[in-house]
Amino acid sequence: MRDLGAGFGYLVKGQRWVSRRGSRMRTGLLLPPLITLGLYAVALVVLGFWADDITAWATPFADGWDSPWQGLLRTTLTVLLFVGGLFFAVVSFAAVTLLVGQPFYEALAERVDESEGGAPAGPELPLWRELLISAWDSLRVLLWAALFGAALFVLGFVPVVGQSVVPVVGVCVSGFFLAVELAGVALVRRGVPLKERFRLLRGRMMLTLGFGVPLALAFLVPFVAVFLMPGAVAGATLLARELVPPVAEPPGAGGEGPGAADASARPATAPWPPVPPVPPAG
Repeated sequence: MRDLGAGFGYLVKGQRWVSRRGSRMRTGLLLPPLITLGLYAVALVVLGFWADDITAWATPFADGWDSPWQGLLRTTLTVLLFVGGLFFAVVSFAAVTLLVGQPFYEALAERVDESEGGAPAGPELPLWRELLISAWDSLRVLLWAALFGAALFVLGFVPVVGQSVVPVVGVCVSGFFLAVELAGVALVRRGVPLKERFRLLRGRMMLTLGFGVPLALAFLVPFVAVFLMPGAVAGATLLARELVPPVAEPPGAGGEGPGAADASARPATAPWPPVPPVPPAG
């Protein structure tokens, strides 16, 4: 249970870190989630408007059913379709926002690392390459989320379980994938591939859920998601620092510590320690 509280603590610390850095920084970081929110609002309105027609198209076998069975089936499917769309929106909101605001959130994660010490140098890649890698990783994460969402959609028809256990599992799944996406900003800078990212977060599941589940619940409220997004990236960076602790510099690195002055005085090309001359043959 300690990990569960620690994960929530990273979420709170991330929000606090951003709130202390000034309104100008927060304003710039709010633009990407606002753009994403607008796109998702339109998509969900369209889904809500056409959900009945989609359900009727998908269940032609029920056209001849008597009342109330036809209405009960199609109403249930319509609700599940909209809930599934909402689940996918929550899971993918972070991925799309991070893609839209890639340079902003990369800079934010770097600043959090620098403020805590032991910041990694990060890969030196052009922006288009970073966007391509981020888009590919996000697509793979969303495919996994869609598979879990489809399984939960089917389990939603199971009596009692579908109305009690499935929603709880759905929130946990949403929280896990949110943590995967958000921690990815800092973990990619550390050279951690997506497969290893999954392994790290699964290995500390309570820590991951403590961070991701409250965020997934908060993201159900549209405008709350916008204001929490910058702090969520900062908190996920702090989380990543626990999963992959910074490597301490060895003594004498960076011109500090014993022997640093001697090292700086050595010729750059001279071997150290000095190699004795080889006597001539014969």
